[in-house]
Formats: sequence, structure tokens, C-alpha cells
Amino acid sequence: MRRTSRVPSSPLTVPSGSLASVLERNTRLHGSRPALLAADRDALTHGQLWDHVAQGVRDLNHLGLGRGDRVALALPQGADLALAFLTVAAGATAVPLNPASSASEFERLFQDLRPRALILAAGDASEARRVADASGVPVLDLTPGTEPGSPPRWTGTRQALKGAGGFAGADDVALVLYTSGTTARPKRVPLTHANLLASLHAIGETLQLGPDDRCLNVMPLFHIHGLVACLLASLGAGGSTACTGAFDPARFTADLDRWKPTWYSAVPTIHQAILSRTDTAAGSRVPSSLRLIRSSSAALPPPVMERLEAVFGVPVLEAYGMTEAAHQMACNPLPPRVRKPGSVGLAAGPEVAVLGASGERLPAGVHGEVGIRGPNVTRGYENLPEGAPDGFTHGWFRTGDQGFLDADGYLFLTGRLKELINRGGEKIAPREVDEVLLHCPGVAQAVAFAVPHASLGEDVAAAVVPRPGADLQEAAVREFAFEHLPAFKIPSRILIVDQLP
Repeated sequence: MRRTSRVPSSPLTVPSGSLASVLERNTRLHGSRPALLAADRDALTHGQLWDHVAQGVRDLNHLGLGRGDRVALALPQGADLALAFLTVAAGATAVPLNPASSASEFERLFQDLRPRALILAAGDASEARRVADASGVPVLDLTPGTEPGSPPRWTGTRQALKGAGGFAGADDVALVLYTSGTTARPKRVPLTHANLLASLHAIGETLQLGPDDRCLNVMPLFHIHGLVACLLASLGAGGSTACTGAFDPARFTADLDRWKPTWYSAVPTIHQAILSRTDTAAGSRVPSSLRLIRSSSAALPPPVMERLEAVFGVPVLEAYGMTEAAHQMACNPLPPRVRKPGSVGLAAGPEVAVLGASGERLPAGVHGEVGIRGPNVTRGYENLPEGAPDGFTHGWFRTGDQGFLDADGYLFLTGRLKELINRGGEKIAPREVDEVLLHCPGVAQAVAFAVPHASLGEDVAAAVVPRPGADLQEAAVREFAFEHLPAFKIPSRILIVDQLP
């Protein structure tokens, strides 16, 4: 029997150091200010957001879902996903999944995770629903409120509540995400409320966020970058987030005009896609309300940073984040402090060090593996095969990234230890090649990668996207590479493509 859950409102204890405590505080301090905005519905104030989350937790408890229960979400990008994530994380454990995953991916994820429920949009006839039904995973249908400001409805089959109801506490796992690695299957990363709050506060301090700030979210909310930087850090500062649908570079400037954001954060490929649509004549700028742009989750080539600052006229801050650290680990500071192109900045959340092979800290200027430790770092993976390394050495989590600290404490990354291209014994960081190709006239985006080679083991190849209107030829790009790269780093093949995958 399927039924709509709706239980009477009643007081619930709000634990300190939890997402619920952040949302409850906001309703006292900023209750009438906007919190979540979207094109297809009225804005939710902080007060309304808290009411919806609190009622949603009661509804989930009534349906048999409580603290510690893993609840998967496969919802379209937007405000419904943001609200559902906040609700599930506040009262259970949220596991956001890419709704575009294949049937085989959903089968693998459900088998590994064994969720107590899957949340889908009402009427969604997706692969996720079909696989859930076949796997015996109960489905909850989410229907947006029918009246302005009214809460959503959670519809599903009632189960027995196995654990505790109410709001989760600081040590409860709020979020589980999957991250790729060297094991045969993606690693499952649990993040507690304490982890998330440590990271969102660090981001807020780094960017000097406040109630007047608004993030234009262009990152998917099944990704740690979108969840923590774009959504939670904004709400943690009492500000707001404009929830867009799937990212569309053609819509970006219109979204700037509509939502009047003060900042946005994205991966470098999104920044490059935005530039391909907004690059203007030399010296001209795109007018906007932005006061900063943030980049994270991959290396930002200095030429892209320079073009972003020229086009939008605001500082671009490159940050360093990963799922295991609840996103942020380091970030370049706002002016007037120094920003160093090519660096991911100063430690901004956990303690950051460069480690040697035995776990010893290395001095400034010496290359090694980046290690982190602190309140935002996961306690460890959940599904590693027995005997597999867990990433921790002497209390440090080893990130797998190679880099060095300069004399001022700024961190420079030189590549992933396991992604360096080994060309006949010569180690090549793809980033080095990317940065050179991005200086080539007519190139909008570039990415280098390894390809098999019969005698060398691996060789370098690259894909480049032309700027609009540019007649880009492989020979011209190759000639530029010959002029600016050592011979062993020159790509053996250069592909001219319409867009990067």
C-alpha cells in the first residue's frame, strides 16, 4: 500500500554541531531572507526552509526512516534535490546519485549500499526506479508543494523505524558519496555532520561570505563541490543559493542577470565553457553582480584564470578540494592578500603538509605527497577490500596528489601520483601540457592524457576545443607545442573536438 505521509508538527530536539542546528539558527537570525531560489517556483526563505526540513524529518520518521538509515536520492538538478538532500541529511543519511547513471551502475550501487529507500521525483519512470523495483529497494516519490511556500509530499510504503528518529547529531553520518580510486570498485566515503560543518565554515571564512551573498550554483548536487561549497557554505553564512537545472553555458549570462549572484564556484571545464560563450573583445567586460569566482576539484590553468578575471573583472580564487575532506582543503585568499596563479593557495580547513614516503613532513620546496588531517576529514572508507590501504599514515590522510609548499605556505600541485604519464621512464604531469596548449591562439579548452605506446609504454595525446570562429588546425597546435614544450612532452596526437567529455 502506498500512502502520503503527513504527521502533526511537534518539537524535535536540535543537536548542536549538526546541519539541523545551522538551519534552525538561520530561521532565528535570517528567517525572512531568501535561502533557496529556482526558476520554477517561489523562493524559500530561511524560515520556510527550516519548516520544510523539520516537517520532512517527521515525515521520514513516520515512513520508517531515521538516523543512520542510508537513503539514496536520484533527483533532477534543482531546488527539489537541494531540499531533499537537506531533509534526508538532517534526519537520516543522504546518498545523492547521478540520475543519469546506467542500469548496471544503479545495480552495482544498490548492491553495495543496500539503501533503505530511494527518493525519486513523482512520475519519474527512470532506470533508477526500474532497478530499485527489481532489487527490492523501496521508492519514495517526492512531489513539490502545490501552494506557494507549501512543503513537499513524501509518498511511499511505510516501514518499521529501526533506529532513532528526530534530528541527527554531530557524529552521525550525514552524507555518503562514492569516489574513484585504485580499487576495483568506487570507494564509499562517509562524512559526518561535524565534517560538513567544519568544511562549510572554512569556505565561508575564506570567501568572507555573509547573509547578503548569493551563490549561482552550476555544479551538480550529487557532487561534493556543489553540495558543500555551493549549497551548504551559502546557507551556513545565512546567504542564499540560486538552484539552476543542468548546467547550460548558453544560459549563464541570463542567469547572472536574473539572480544577481555575488559568486559562483565551478570546475575548470565549466569555467572554460562559460568563457567560450562570454569571451568578448579585448578590454571589454561582462557586467555582473559578482564579487568573486571560485574554482576547485581540478587544476585551473593560469590562462583560464587570467581570462576569467579579464572578462568578469573580479578575483578568481583557486581552491583545492576532495570528497574525503568534505571538499575544501586549501584556497587562495581574497585581495588584498596574495593570490598565486598555479597554486591552490593556503591551508583552509584541515592542516596540510607535504609528506615523504615514510610519512615524514618535507620542507618547503621539496616535492612529495599531499597529506591532510583535521575535523573535516573522513574517518575512513567503508567498503575497502580486506587488506587494502585506507589512505591514512601516522594520522595523515594521503591524498594521492603530488606537490610542494613554497616558503609562504602556498601549495602547488604537480599532478596525481597515479595519473602521471610514464613515457619511457620520463614522468609527465598532464597539467604541464594543458597549460601550454591553453596559451595557443585559437584554443579555448585543452586536456592532455596518456595513450598506449608499443615501446615507450605510454605516450602523450591531447584534445583541444577551438574558440568560437577560430579555424584551428592540428598542425598549428603541434607547432606551438614544439616551440613551448620539451620534445618528450609534445603530444604525439592532437584531436580537435567540439567539446570535452
